[in-house]
Amino acid sequence: MTASTTRPRAEAAPADDAPDVPSRPSKAAHMADFKAEIATQHDKAAAKQAKRGKRGARERVLALLDPDSFVELDPFVRHRATQFGMGRSRPFGDGVVTGFGTIDRRKVAIFSQDFTVFGGSLGEAYAEKMVKLMDLAERYGCPIIGINDSAGARIQEGVEGLAGYGDVFFRNVRASGVVPQISVIAGPCAGGAVYSPAMTDFIFMVEEIGQMFITGPDVIKTVTGEDVTHEALGGAATHTRTSGVAHFAAADEDDLIDQVRYLLSFLPSNNLDDPPYFPPTDDATREAPELDMMVPEESTKPYDMHDVLAAVLDDGDFFEVQPDHAGNLTVGFGRLDGHSVGIVANQPRVLAGTLDIAASNKGARFVRFCDAFNIPLLTFVDVPGFLPGIEQEYDGIIRHGSKLLYAYCEATVPKLTVITRKAYGGAYVVMCSKHTGADFNVAWPTAEIAVMGPEAAVGLIFRRDLAASDDPDTRRRTLVTEYQDLFASPYQAASRGYIDDVIEPRRTRPWLIRALALARSKRTATPSRKHGNIPL
Repeated sequence: MTASTTRPRAEAAPADDAPDVPSRPSKAAHMADFKAEIATQHDKAAAKQAKRGKRGARERVLALLDPDSFVELDPFVRHRATQFGMGRSRPFGDGVVTGFGTIDRRKVAIFSQDFTVFGGSLGEAYAEKMVKLMDLAERYGCPIIGINDSAGARIQEGVEGLAGYGDVFFRNVRASGVVPQISVIAGPCAGGAVYSPAMTDFIFMVEEIGQMFITGPDVIKTVTGEDVTHEALGGAATHTRTSGVAHFAAADEDDLIDQVRYLLSFLPSNNLDDPPYFPPTDDATREAPELDMMVPEESTKPYDMHDVLAAVLDDGDFFEVQPDHAGNLTVGFGRLDGHSVGIVANQPRVLAGTLDIAASNKGARFVRFCDAFNIPLLTFVDVPGFLPGIEQEYDGIIRHGSKLLYAYCEATVPKLTVITRKAYGGAYVVMCSKHTGADFNVAWPTAEIAVMGPEAAVGLIFRRDLAASDDPDTRRRTLVTEYQDLFASPYQAASRGYIDDVIEPRRTRPWLIRALALARSKRTATPSRKHGNIPL
């Protein structure tokens, strides 16, 4: 019999004899400590931002999303830099809050930059958090909302910050046309911090708080000698009115939250989904008698295209995009019988509704967005042509104007067009005519479709006749009337099939709703190619 190799177990010592050894902290206690430190960090940041009249980074996220829906990612991430004293301060989250949540129960990805952490500057770990979020949003097919409050690249980290921006820019482009991208400018954003928002679909700015510029006033003063304030250089008024960089201005952060949520109600979550449908409360057969008298008898007298839209769209609701920029062209979102539509309309009250460089760029970008995200296009036409002038020609109206033409030709979503009055020259072709792929085109009896206006046409064609006439004014009026009857009415275009019908204005809404119901099943085959070359 062999001896047992089992080690004998010592008997337990009595409790009174147990050694006094300190207990080992549990893993749960460690986590609680970290969570408490993170919460304290957020509270201090929120207090600092409150003194500036702003919400903290995390508070902005919670205010925008549905209650209790936010799931934060990477709250424990810290930067890894040690140079220039960076090792002495390693805040949790590294200056950006990232995660997922819902808005009206629809999934969104969101990041919010924290200006209290190194001025919201982007470093390596910070960029990694944003890139991870953007990759996941593209994979899961949900919109990306970025709340920007950043001074740009983190100088202390050197090239890592620049590389991080490059990674973010690459994701912006890859997600373009795949998921909607919305940028909120809720603080001073400079340098690289403005290029990412510029590549997103829509930019919101908070008045007196949000600013965007490549280089700040101090640098401009040093290089060019020009004096300018931060607000005049890159504030909300500058970018929503003059430059057209931003699409919406909000009076405060509460107004901004309402606008962002409203915009999302018109947009699909991704390019494979249909836009949201809301059961309509407005009668699909409703007529609008006020439209019969909307267009003045005098062709040179303006009217407000907003009144036309209010009479046609569900409940008169129209969410205008870039309302303060290039007012001669109105773009925005509405609904027809509960379905989202993108609206493009000439505005006779501004520059007589002519197309200029700013309007062409504004319209082209909006048309391409709607096409990318399956939103049907509804176009209202009252355009006397492209804006003439030396400045427009020198600044390239030929190239810029062709952007709108290209966008309409390229778009494969359902396209419906209503000609209310003037549709002259090349501008008639550009504004979603049959010749550029529109599905259904109707005209009001007041429509004038011609190469140019009657007065100008008569002046060119009958120049010698008028010069030889004993009563040139009477002769001109007679010729203008003949020209209008022959060429400027909608019936000649309708006789060629370029107009599908000439309708009473009051019937516009029910006509469009029926046409949209037909066109929603549209399928279009396009040539195989990598991509076209829009005239940028």
